Amino acid sequence: MSGTALRVLGATVIGALTGLAVFSLTQVTSRSLFTITGGVAGAAAVMAIQWYQRTARLTEVKVTVPQLSELTFTVNNDSRQVAWQLFVETVTRVSTQPLASDQGVVREALTSIYGLFATTRETLKASRPSAPVPGGQTVEYLAITMLNQALRPFLSRWHPRLQDFERGRPDSPESEWPENIACRAALREVQRDLYDYALGFARLAGVREAETLIGVVPAPRAPDDGPGSDSPAANSTRARR
Repeated sequence: MSGTALRVLGATVIGALTGLAVFSLTQVTSRSLFTITGGVAGAAAVMAIQWYQRTARLTEVKVTVPQLSELTFTVNNDSRQVAWQLFVETVTRVSTQPLASDQGVVREALTSIYGLFATTRETLKASRPSAPVPGGQTVEYLAITMLNQALRPFLSRWHPRLQDFERGRPDSPESEWPENIACRAALREVQRDLYDYALGFARLAGVREAETLIGVVPAPRAPDDGPGSDSPAANSTRARR
């Protein structure tokens, strides 16, 4: 009852203030009335412009999403800005650079991928959600798919395994880790996916010659490297993992 009483009291006060404001406006004439009317019209115009910039001038873009298929995305100025931020984050990290079997440090690559995961999540949290449009996906869908389909499975599999080795043998070089080769093979697969996601973000952001900006093109997947492959090579890789 107390909550209901407070709501009724609040509604009464708001109604009274609204009535007082309407009455005051009806008493205003001449120059003051035009001033008030112009101010209200100006505020309404600003709100209308902001709404238009957020929801209008939509563009449809087709993007091939790793693990899925070619989808149609709908973007506006706000979502293009988010796509540009995600493109920059994706292509400027160590995680997208090739790592030869006898070079580099897997720990550094894993840390970089985790950083990309965290930054992408924070970027999405800080931005306004795109206006839903029937028949089109949003930039948030592409970003969340990258997190859940590519980055999260890789990190949840290999990060704790490498941590266990580092804790158990803190003075041993990474090359002595029994799963070093298998982890690097899985890393190459993730890097191929990240390259495709980066191209997708570039298309949504309207970036021209994105391949030139990225610079590094990962080796293409072998025909028997796809998900669910039962080839000897794929089975051997899964066995090592």
